[in-house]
Amino acid sequence: MGHKVHPIGFRVGVIRGWDAKWYADKHYVNYLLEDIKVRKALRKMYPEAGISQVEIDRQANNVTLTIHTARPGILIGRGGQRVDEMRTSLEKLIGKKIQLNIREIQQPELDAYLVARSVADQMERRVSYRRAMKQSMQRTIQAGAKGMRIRCAGRLDGAEIARKIIMHEGRVPLHTIRANIDYGFTEAATVMGRIGVKVWLYKGDVLPVKEEEEVVPVTSTATVGDTLAQTVTSKEAAVDEVKTEVPAVETKAEHPVRRASRAKVEATEAPAKTEETPATTEAKPVRRVTHVKPAAAVEAPAEDKAAKAPAKRTPRTAAPKTKEPKVESAEKQGDSDVTT
Repeated sequence: MGHKVHPIGFRVGVIRGWDAKWYADKHYVNYLLEDIKVRKALRKMYPEAGISQVEIDRQANNVTLTIHTARPGILIGRGGQRVDEMRTSLEKLIGKKIQLNIREIQQPELDAYLVARSVADQMERRVSYRRAMKQSMQRTIQAGAKGMRIRCAGRLDGAEIARKIIMHEGRVPLHTIRANIDYGFTEAATVMGRIGVKVWLYKGDVLPVKEEEEVVPVTSTATVGDTLAQTVTSKEAAVDEVKTEVPAVETKAEHPVRRASRAKVEATEAPAKTEETPATTEAKPVRRVTHVKPAAAVEAPAEDKAAKAPAKRTPRTAAPKTKEPKVESAEKQGDSDVTT
């Protein structure tokens, strides 16, 4: 047994929507039977109109029908007479109020159900099935389809044994969910029996980027204004932050001024050091003179430089030993003078 998957049901909710849009907990079976009755009634009442799809939307007791057809003139009639007739007949069938919307199919060659229906009509008129399949395939590919596949099964040409024939051209990727594949099935009621006709049409891939581009532009003026206001406030907040940060940078710039003041202090201290150097050289003998008697201070400059050096390095106790005899001689001389 082959496990076949319906191409449309496989893609519902991903790249394709539902044909019936309603929800019910208790009356689910009744609503489903009503949908089937409506679809069958429309195709029986107007078989020549080329009705391919019927969308049903339920809200409380109101039912809206959107009919996709290749020949809207047959459904509308003169002045909309047939529309009124159709509405009344469907309301009697369901027992609810119905609102009709009719939409035209611009390219019937790219609709799988309409292609299958055209092949079945030709078979009912005893046209060669091979010719009908080849002509329909050429028309759909010329219309812009990227791939097509037709399958006819039954008593072809009135044969006693049923068989099937498949024709395909281009690509028909059934396993890729993003591939937009339209599927249609119908039956040809011939004299020798029913012949089933299946058609697969590959129109291209439906990428998620395209869906986002369609959704994003739909924005109200209020949301746009809110976004602009948010951007303006964010920019003002950024400007305020920059203003608050500017004084912090200026305080950091004060350091070079302090360095300049240090340079001035060093310049002022430099001459003080130069003044101290001669003062220290002159002050050393003065400090020594205060400790030494005036007679020794007079005789100190007459000594050699070699005698001064050891006097500086040696302790103070050693200096008076060398100087004591000289002082005594001076005192003796003074005594002699006084006696004289």
